[in-house]
Amino acid sequence: IHRGPAPSADGVRPWPALAVLCLANFLVLLDATIVSIALPDVQLTLDAGIDEALWVLNGFLLAFASLLIVFGRLGDLFGPRTFFVAGLGLFTVASLLCGMSQTAGQLVAARVLQGVGAAALLPQALVLIAAIFLPERRGAAFGVFTAVGGVASVSGPTVGGLLVTELGWEWIFLLNLPLGAAGIVLAYRLVPDLRPGGRHRLDPVGVLLATAGLVGLAYGLVEGQRHDWGTVAGPVTIPGILGAAAVLLVLFVLWERRHPEPLIPLGLLRTRDFALATAVTLIISFAIFGLLVVFVLEAQAVLGMSPLRAGLAALPWTLALSAVAPAAGRLTDRIGGRLLLVTGLACCAAGLLGVAFVPTTGSSAAVFVLPFAVFGVGTGLTVAPAVTEAMRAVAPQLTGVASGVLNTARQVGAVLGAAVVGAVLQNRLAGELGRQAARRAGELPEPARDPFLAGVQEAAGRGLQLGTGQSGGVRVPAGLDPESAHRFAR
Repeated sequence: IHRGPAPSADGVRPWPALAVLCLANFLVLLDATIVSIALPDVQLTLDAGIDEALWVLNGFLLAFASLLIVFGRLGDLFGPRTFFVAGLGLFTVASLLCGMSQTAGQLVAARVLQGVGAAALLPQALVLIAAIFLPERRGAAFGVFTAVGGVASVSGPTVGGLLVTELGWEWIFLLNLPLGAAGIVLAYRLVPDLRPGGRHRLDPVGVLLATAGLVGLAYGLVEGQRHDWGTVAGPVTIPGILGAAAVLLVLFVLWERRHPEPLIPLGLLRTRDFALATAVTLIISFAIFGLLVVFVLEAQAVLGMSPLRAGLAALPWTLALSAVAPAAGRLTDRIGGRLLLVTGLACCAAGLLGVAFVPTTGSSAAVFVLPFAVFGVGTGLTVAPAVTEAMRAVAPQLTGVASGVLNTARQVGAVLGAAVVGAVLQNRLAGELGRQAARRAGELPEPARDPFLAGVQEAAGRGLQLGTGQSGGVRVPAGLDPESAHRFAR
């Protein structure tokens, strides 16, 4: 990291401002993953069922993923610091409401408010970084910012396990209060109040179409497995919701082509470097959160680790990412991002293969050190250059909407990764349990065979439902032997 507050072209001290933006980024992305470890305690304390527990996770995710583009554009129109501070304020107040919740419904509503606040503040951070740093320092700044976000994303289970064990689940939310309040004060003192250069009009039809389409897409993906990709209620089905979301997004594109001031200028998506960087962002997010689902299952259900120990087993990933990402950002400023992206994706693939095939049913946490270190290097070489190349490719007046698109791609990738990997694991679990049940049913008296098989099918249907969202908290029904669990985890 650059030592000393090298001013930008307009005299702003960018590194202290970056520290404030990183603090908010850390709080938001930590909250996206930290909650999973507290769900059992939340269910016990608030007498919540599994559906309500899932909505504690998914309510935040739906609001967050669906509103990023809208708030990115609003930041362009009315000033990024305004929405950054407002979003951080709402996020902090919502955290207080989460910690004070007395019922599951109150907690879910507060989590939705948290998601709205997170969606308001996060796109503005990339806009502000692009504005306050000179081009030759921008890659390093994005590297630091993305390293902080990466550390927050993968350290949620570890930090959450410690807080829940020592203080109680409420403190995973109450911890945000002093940090959020400090962030608001420091933002007014250190972050410049950039204002748009001209008057613009908001596109309300575009806002409605984009928000409804993204809500439908996110809902269908995060809730699909729980409803077995079938009926939700009455005539409403998951395929129907996803189909309606696709229609709304197509209508959004058609509308934007005709609007004089579109919510997303379509020329942005035709910019090759921005489009490629956005695709890489989605892919790497898919890999990260898909890996979290598999790793938590293997570490806790197969290898018998506690949540805290499983989080510590992933520490090499966190350390490698935090060490490599800032350096990758600086290298992007000097040599460009293409070579770094290719190298990073190759390392990610190698690390994923290591996590999948190296451990055995008797492995300790040490076996994950090298695969996670390689994966951490890969994510560090990928995330920061992708952000730098994407933001470099767009005009200054479009940085807010570009940031919203980039962050939306990251969240959609996370939802896809968890949903697809969770569905594959669910099917493998059902198949393995079915085969074992068929073998053992023959040993039972005939009147007991059908109820036994029906119970096994129900267990298979419920076994992976808790936490197959971003957090990756997975539970395996009792009765599956370790070798079989390890096979379907792989």
